[in-house]
Amino acid sequence: MFGITLPITLVLAAALGATSAVPLEHKTVSLALANSLTGAAITSCRAIGKEAVVAVVDRGGNLVALQRGDDIGPHNTLAAQRKAFTALSTKTSTAVLVERAASDPASRNLVTVPELLLLGGGVPLVVGGDVVGGIGVAGSGGSANDERCATEAIAQVLGAATHRP
Repeated sequence: MFGITLPITLVLAAALGATSAVPLEHKTVSLALANSLTGAAITSCRAIGKEAVVAVVDRGGNLVALQRGDDIGPHNTLAAQRKAFTALSTKTSTAVLVERAASDPASRNLVTVPELLLLGGGVPLVVGGDVVGGIGVAGSGGSANDERCATEAIAQVLGAATHRP
């Protein structure tokens, strides 16, 4: 009888241990969602008479969509991508990070991390309490305009209740 229970116990222990080794399931930004967000942000910027570049990254920081308005300086394309990445990776609006780096001595070194861009206009994309990506807007005439275009796009596409930066 001991010989029979030992293999069953080992099989049971292996099966129980395997349950913790299952793949994780996460929500992320789809191409359709990214295109909706970039389009809404461009529209929002144009409503205030501005053009912009809008980038959306998924939860892994990968660029999913980019739209560039007319006559925007080329440096703004990379700025929009870096703002989106910064918002995603810090799970914080880049405007908040700017304030934090200026007022909190412990956060001042954020400006030295080369992957981060501390300029307003980057906002994390939050769905059901999870950060699933980031949006970055650049070139619309200042950080306040960039932030406005990003947050208006999120409110239009995801709804104000869904998103909480």
